[in-house]
Amino acid sequence: MSQAIQIITTDGYRLQANLWRLAQTSSPGPVVIINSATSVRCRYYDRFAQALHTRGCTVLTYDYRGIGDSKYGSLRSLAAGWLDWGQADFEAVLQYAHTQFGQSPIYVVGHSIGGFLIGLAPSAHLVKRIFTMGAQYAYWRDYARRSRTSMFLQWHVAMPILNKAFGFVPARRLGWMEDTPKGVAMDWAGMGPRFELSIGRKYGKTVAENSLLPARFGQVNAPVLALGVSDDPFGTPAALDRVLDYYSGCERYHLRISPTSIGLEAIGHFAFFHSRFVDSLWPIAFDWLLEGAIEPARGTIISHRRKQEARPGT
Repeated sequence: MSQAIQIITTDGYRLQANLWRLAQTSSPGPVVIINSATSVRCRYYDRFAQALHTRGCTVLTYDYRGIGDSKYGSLRSLAAGWLDWGQADFEAVLQYAHTQFGQSPIYVVGHSIGGFLIGLAPSAHLVKRIFTMGAQYAYWRDYARRSRTSMFLQWHVAMPILNKAFGFVPARRLGWMEDTPKGVAMDWAGMGPRFELSIGRKYGKTVAENSLLPARFGQVNAPVLALGVSDDPFGTPAALDRVLDYYSGCERYHLRISPTSIGLEAIGHFAFFHSRFVDSLWPIAFDWLLEGAIEPARGTIISHRRKQEARPGT
């Protein structure tokens, strides 16, 4: 069973979180923080967290500000964006893990934007291992070709219109995801090929301040396994590689799998964390987090880059 806790950010925001703590009689294991996808409640990852806990991990999940149990009142008054989720929210959870469990290594599982937010935290150098699933930051040209037009219209045309009309995106009533703060919607809708050049203008950042973000990513030195699924329209090879480029101080593996490899028709962007995959897909994450191992039979490693090694042709 998890324990509900509250973590306070440096700007005073109260984040609601869940902690799966090992028994005091157990030998200390790693602490795993799970970073959610955009506007997905952390409870979506409960069964995955429980499975990690039964394998000897202390696990932390949390809702970003404005999402799930970390939403207080109307979203119209909350201008939070992706920078806030990374620099303030993930940073606070990371500091909590470091303070409470300082003798244990800290690992992070990042789903979608959650895999990118890691590098925005000033203390991201504390992270010792990273597993990401479909990690990307929504640059529309990286969407799968077959879905690019419809996704562009939904996320880069309809979403900003709704955002302007309501002061947030009422995504829940549309069946998209949780209702989304205006800043996050602006970040997503206006994203270009470089995160720091796209996001800064919405926050009044100067060019000099923007340039600090890649340097912050460069301080992260945890090995990264980035998993992509062939039928994920967000997590294409180009999208995952774009994120991996930022983690220049890390050894990075890009692993691709297809649904047919496990006898399925579809997995997509979200299904990896469904408990029906506890024996087929989850071991990819478990082996990496607990052993630093990649089982070649589970997929194809399409790139392996060492520290400070750029993609060929970039």
